[in-house]
Amino acid sequence: MISIKNISKWYGDFQVLTDCSTEVKKGEVVVVCGPSGSGKSTLIKCVNGLEAFQKGDIIVDGTSVGDPKTNLPKLRSRVGMVFQNFELFPHLSITQNLTLAQMQVLGRNRDEATVNGLRLLDRVGLKAHADKHPGQLSGGQQQRVAIARALAMDPIAMLFDEPTSALDPEMVNEVLDVMVELAQEGMTMMCVTHEMGFARKVANRVIFMDKGAIVEDATKEDFFGSPRSERAQVFLSKILHH
Repeated sequence: MISIKNISKWYGDFQVLTDCSTEVKKGEVVVVCGPSGSGKSTLIKCVNGLEAFQKGDIIVDGTSVGDPKTNLPKLRSRVGMVFQNFELFPHLSITQNLTLAQMQVLGRNRDEATVNGLRLLDRVGLKAHADKHPGQLSGGQQQRVAIARALAMDPIAMLFDEPTSALDPEMVNEVLDVMVELAQEGMTMMCVTHEMGFARKVANRVIFMDKGAIVEDATKEDFFGSPRSERAQVFLSKILHH
């Protein structure tokens, strides 16, 4: 579904990604973790062309992200993205947030888009809030709306960029529960997260990054049981210690 081949990226003279390669099969859940500044978010944003890269290529369901002829807006409509800070339109109601892209990008009529949006809002447990605005919801509720909005586009895969890091600890689980359900239903997912409990529960594989490079790409059993690199061992000892 997603093939990342020898991706390198620079900001000016600073290299943020170095020769990164991995594959995500259909229905696989891959968790990307590592210390701050290791290139995790940059890598995942390259997958749907939100960040340009200078070397290598990424193929998503047969489409080359790096090809100048590729219609990136069309590609992005097929690859759901959930950000750290929700990115909802504050001036629109929840229903309008869920229907706008369906109508503009997929060409659905308002009734069709609304039915689909409300079905997904119900799925994330928020149907009662359809007429509210994002500012009237908690952070956890807004993030669940953001997931419903991404799902409303019928994506072939979902990308999550630290979806719980801006949330109060009490709200983290309500978002992770939705993500766990998606994983169990067979959604192809790449998740940048520090939530190791989530990784242990649903990940097929864990990618560990450091200084812009993929240091480990292993099954979750191997990663948590016996990480090969010293850097991953140190990382795990710090975050699993307590």
